[in-house]
Amino acid sequence: MPSAVRLDPEVAAYYTAQSTFSDPGALASAYAGLPTGPARLARIVRDLMIHRVEGDLFGHPPAPDRLRDDAETRYLDDILRIITERNAAPLTTRRDPADRFVGVCRDFALLLCSILRHQGVPARVRSGFADYWGSDGFHFDHVVTEYWDAERGWLLADAQLADPLVTDRFAVDFDPVDVPRDRFQVAAKAWNAIRSGAADPKRFGLLLPEGPLVGEWFVAGNIRLDLAALNKTETLLWDVWGVGADSDGEMTDAIRDLYDGAADVTGDDVPFAAARALFEGNEGLRTPKTVRCLAPHGPAEVTLR
Repeated sequence: MPSAVRLDPEVAAYYTAQSTFSDPGALASAYAGLPTGPARLARIVRDLMIHRVEGDLFGHPPAPDRLRDDAETRYLDDILRIITERNAAPLTTRRDPADRFVGVCRDFALLLCSILRHQGVPARVRSGFADYWGSDGFHFDHVVTEYWDAERGWLLADAQLADPLVTDRFAVDFDPVDVPRDRFQVAAKAWNAIRSGAADPKRFGLLLPEGPLVGEWFVAGNIRLDLAALNKTETLLWDVWGVGADSDGEMTDAIRDLYDGAADVTGDDVPFAAARALFEGNEGLRTPKTVRCLAPHGPAEVTLR
């Protein structure tokens, strides 16, 4: 039998406690009766949510108001409220696609993270890039859950994959709760590959109908999101703050230096104290009380809880 891997008690306590974003609040009772184990929990999460671009796959295109309103739901208690108002059955009951929360990868990751924390399992949200949403090696902007396994350490789980309908469509050949780290790269790993010349920055980002959002600037922004999530500030993916750029043409040496330093503490192995200190001590990276939200209905200044 593999020997146990020790997690520092301070780190374990930090990532077991809920954040403002992951806290189920008054709806924590909805977690009663849930099974344990990341695989079963990932499937439950998968059956409560539908990604905003999965309408054709599940045979139910989301209504326009849900595409807009669900996408702006930052906090887990609000997500649970929407889920239970649409269908009051226990969370173990698989929802019809019409009753599911219409989210993105961050929402799948946050709900799984919340349940694991509730059950005493250290967990955190990680931002980065996955190559399994296509077949040409493009690395799509993505968010997963990282959880602590007592025998193997930190593992990656992608609850969005926890349905054979999804894994078959995308020819996924690995365990959704043990995602290989070369298939999902945390943002720092992508950044370092780009900075060393080993990767093309145009192969990381989002491919949208109105045009691609790709490049070094986009990866840098993803590091900022990942550092925030490591500090339990699991914002919306379109919340913007701090030092960054809107295109590769706007990147400067100073910005690159900032994200070189951030990449040093946000890789696969996270030095906890350094990640906490960097976030708390750098105004260019730390999430402020008010962020600019580039939401689907239009930009707005939003004050966080």
